[in-house]
Amino acid sequence: MKNYDADLIIVGGGLVGAALALALKNTSLSIILLEGREPVLDFDLATWDQRVYAISRASRKLLTQIGAWERMRAERLSPISAMKIRGDEPNAKLEFNALESGVDELAYIVENRELQRALWLELASSPNVEIITPTEPESLVIDHDGATLTLSNNRALQARLVVGADGANSWVRRHMKIDANSKPYEQFGVVANFACEKPHYGAAQQWFKSDSILAWLPLPQQQMSMVWSCSENQKDELLRLSAEQLAAKIAQAGSKALGELTLVTPPAAFPLKLTHVASCVAARVALVGDAAHTVHPLAGQGVNLGFGDVAELANLLTNTHPERIGDVLVLRRYERARRESVLLMQTVCDGLQKLFNNQNSILKSLRNFGLGFTDSLPWIKRQLIRHAMDS
Repeated sequence: MKNYDADLIIVGGGLVGAALALALKNTSLSIILLEGREPVLDFDLATWDQRVYAISRASRKLLTQIGAWERMRAERLSPISAMKIRGDEPNAKLEFNALESGVDELAYIVENRELQRALWLELASSPNVEIITPTEPESLVIDHDGATLTLSNNRALQARLVVGADGANSWVRRHMKIDANSKPYEQFGVVANFACEKPHYGAAQQWFKSDSILAWLPLPQQQMSMVWSCSENQKDELLRLSAEQLAAKIAQAGSKALGELTLVTPPAAFPLKLTHVASCVAARVALVGDAAHTVHPLAGQGVNLGFGDVAELANLLTNTHPERIGDVLVLRRYERARRESVLLMQTVCDGLQKLFNNQNSILKSLRNFGLGFTDSLPWIKRQLIRHAMDS
């Protein structure tokens, strides 16, 4: 009988990988979590992370269940009370309001590093989780009764199951030769944070322009986080601007809805792409989060999809005998359970990106009409926002 170092090895200790380890902390499973770089748990509270996420109601429920939500500091969280969407014509608008939807908030804006800090603080009190960091995987060999993962220091680890939670360029996915169809959008996400002259009152705002998508997300202390999905030329132009020029351009692009802006966090940019994975499971292997799928950030659902993976896979593993957790027939139940939600979100985000990143005059009229028409249908609006909140 094989001697296992752990029942489960999770490659990647980011948000999704750490959440999966925590979702299994009260089970009989032994877990090893591998991470290339240990997260920084202490940071200057006068600064703000460039990366923020809109955490849905379903994701908040998961984070609460695993003990991470209460570890986040209230002053670093910003509830979204409303969502205002604009097209590229004056009458093209769509608005969602928390009170009209019968909830206290539509979502929460959370910094990447604050959420990472909360997850790792909770991991420290999880007795069945061993953390190995810094480390990198070197090779992975699968046989009929287990997986052998060798690290860069030549240490070999035996486990029943290996989970790849190692991001869009997943080492696990590539090493297992799992096909991934990646479609670059030929766009970049430019992110930066600003202090605002006017209060945002917890409202997130988004402008669908004919050549780009601009989003403003509320932060505490009368600040906001910007995400501008734009072409490479636009990205280069934005990154060349001085702090004052960038603030002025962003304020003007949003019709000065929050008055004058002041740059708080310097801009950064990352390429945008859609990733379809042929299968997110194989014998002794499962993929979660960006390793299994990526979407356009226009709906802010990427990390929520990852947390949905965590909830589904953790539930499956909890209710499966440890000897069978690496069985591909068992793992396919996880894959089937997640297929519809992931495909729907990818299709919607990809369709919206194509629809609005288009100069066709007929499509322009249709998309702007569609925003205004949807805004006039309260029942449809409630269904849309509840689906987003529960994703």
